[in-house]
Amino acid sequence: MKNIFVLRRPLMYAAAVSVCLCQPVLAQTDMPEMDHSKMDHSHMHMDHEMDGDMGDMDMSGGMTHGMSGALGPYAMTREASGTSWQPDVSTHDGLHDMSSDWMFMAHATINGVYDWQGGPRGDDKLFTSGMIMGSARRTFTGGDMLNFRAMLSPDPVIGKRGYPLLFASGESADDKTALVDRQHPHDLFMELSASYAHPLSKDASLFVYGGLPGEPAFGPPAFMHRASIMDSPEAPISHHWLDSTHITFGVVTAGVIAGNWKVEASRFTGREPDSSRYDIDHPRFDSTAARLSWNPLDRLSLQVSWARVQSPEALHPTENENRLSASAIYTMPLWQTGQWSTTLAWGRKQVPGEAALEAWVLESALKPTALWTVFARGERVDEVELQIPHGANPSTVGKISLGAVRDFPVSAHTAIGVGGLYAFNWAPAVLKASYGGNRNGAMAFVRLKIM
Repeated sequence: MKNIFVLRRPLMYAAAVSVCLCQPVLAQTDMPEMDHSKMDHSHMHMDHEMDGDMGDMDMSGGMTHGMSGALGPYAMTREASGTSWQPDVSTHDGLHDMSSDWMFMAHATINGVYDWQGGPRGDDKLFTSGMIMGSARRTFTGGDMLNFRAMLSPDPVIGKRGYPLLFASGESADDKTALVDRQHPHDLFMELSASYAHPLSKDASLFVYGGLPGEPAFGPPAFMHRASIMDSPEAPISHHWLDSTHITFGVVTAGVIAGNWKVEASRFTGREPDSSRYDIDHPRFDSTAARLSWNPLDRLSLQVSWARVQSPEALHPTENENRLSASAIYTMPLWQTGQWSTTLAWGRKQVPGEAALEAWVLESALKPTALWTVFARGERVDEVELQIPHGANPSTVGKISLGAVRDFPVSAHTAIGVGGLYAFNWAPAVLKASYGGNRNGAMAFVRLKIM
């Protein structure tokens, strides 16, 4: 489906006020290496005489590929969730509009899902998931850049217990009962953030980012923003090893960018969101994270990160965690309108004095055409919360999910998708009795994309 959008300003303003995410997808053509020495930050203003009509703008290789990022002099397509990076050949799928010195973007994906998880610890449920996102950006004389971003989630309507997902753990249903074999809902407000960047030279900048909520400098991009798996409505069971901090109620990040390198550090709230999913939690700024990112090629993005998380779980308030993460994302265009993206990620968390728990994830999405997506994810996770009662010795569980979705264009910027996935689960001997053996799961879904 060609990413061609025609949008009038009143519609764009309404979307930007209500919203949030410009979800990244892969570029349909190879993007040449950017010459930052020739980048003029004033191009962010574009043509103010467009009168709000974007005409036949091809978003796959047009507007977003010619613009610099919100945090520095690199391709805007490098930006993912929070301040994280993805390969430069990625692009931002969304509605765009210019008004005076401001550029607005908006995007939405809403899934309606039927979920079935087998065995005595499984369940079935109809639920909704997705996100609505918007941003507003302005570039000042001299190249300083201000960016606002908001993201909303329909997850709270699921209910406090979220949806069934074998081997998932983390957070609680009511601040009293642990969520095990269920994926917690995200809060209504997934991101309300602002960033400001100041250029140091033609290829370097300083930036500061703050959010309530926002995403600290830890881990790869959040799973719903990774092109390698964003088409799946199923959350990874490794979420609390890699990217559960993507909704942090109180985060401030400062960093330096020099060419293809970025060094950043965050002070943020360690406690995960409470069970009241419609409010803004009280920020604490009691935890610390740091991340080093490097994009050595336009198709490759690497990161390593560390975090000291203060009292992340309400049910274990005296326990702190040390976390480590490393990941590689490789994205490449295929044929005329296809693409392929793969992520390999590792995470490690440890409560001082207890055994370290690790998680490995390999996920990939293939788009042979713009209308079809085939995706897969494999995970290996060390768990202590799945045993009944909870065990002190880790149990290693495995999961492989395979799925596909087919999009049907409704208009130039709207599509309806129909898809499904099947998950194969492997439990160790200590868990097989309670799970009734190696029980599997499946999901069928219909989605609406406004892009």
